Amino acid sequence: MQLPHPRTGRLFDSPVPVGTGWPGDPATAATAVAKTPPEVVALAEAAGSIEQLDAEVSVCRACPRLVEWREQVAVEKRKSFAGEPYWGRPIPGFGAARPRLMIVGLAPAAHGGNRTGRVFTGDRSGDFLFAALHRAGLANQPLCVDAADGLALNDTRLVAAVRCAPPANAPTPAERATCAPWLDAEWRLVGADVRVIIALGGFAWRAALDMVRAAGGSVGRPAPKFGHGVTAGMQTPHGEVTLMGVYHPSQQNTFTGKLTPQMLDDVFGKAAALAGIGRFRRANVRSAPESAPKSRERTSRGRR
Repeated sequence: MQLPHPRTGRLFDSPVPVGTGWPGDPATAATAVAKTPPEVVALAEAAGSIEQLDAEVSVCRACPRLVEWREQVAVEKRKSFAGEPYWGRPIPGFGAARPRLMIVGLAPAAHGGNRTGRVFTGDRSGDFLFAALHRAGLANQPLCVDAADGLALNDTRLVAAVRCAPPANAPTPAERATCAPWLDAEWRLVGADVRVIIALGGFAWRAALDMVRAAGGSVGRPAPKFGHGVTAGMQTPHGEVTLMGVYHPSQQNTFTGKLTPQMLDDVFGKAAALAGIGRFRRANVRSAPESAPKSRERTSRGRR
């Protein structure tokens, strides 16, 4: 049954078919679909632009368990979102095509990004994260309601190491390995200007280290260990990059006080200063649209 998009009112099936007008859908009927891990490697290595990569990521079907789960969630839905269509597909990166700051998370939430079609959008984790990005001058607004809400990032790109919502927020080692070439390709295409990488959690930290290594960079021995506020210098073919660790903005961390707004502000402020963006260069930050709605109550506990 088709349902109306909460902002545009346009009717969509769940999961959303390619090329039907979902806000921000990068794919078309001609987009190549990876159905096996070797096909992921081949398409990722051949991607010649970030637009092509985003499109191919958004239709990937290489992990059967993840495909089944993300589409099952899109059909069954959460009761509070039963009247909305769900994206139900992999989530491409979001933000600047030539960022100076890259933020790496784990995976989309079943009723967050898997519903809205945009990474870290549609749940409390995203509310917490984008509010902090806005305070640091890295986002034009603090709201992250849906993929058509006018959100824009300032010289910043946000990506997930695993692009599909996993059961219990836990992708398997094989699924992580299958998805890694997409992240490696993203770094190849947008990483030349990146000066700072922020890893949201321990898995994202390891994924960022592997990403830099895969591109011929050096991360030192022994490899730096994750911790909130920990920084590590890495050498890449394009110069030195600073890796910074942040506790993941999951409800488990934010509700218990393990991660506070001030803790996030401290890290994002340092990252913006190192990258020369945000409050330190606000000219590129666009104003939030007046029509942006207030954030709704959300209860998803999933990670980005």
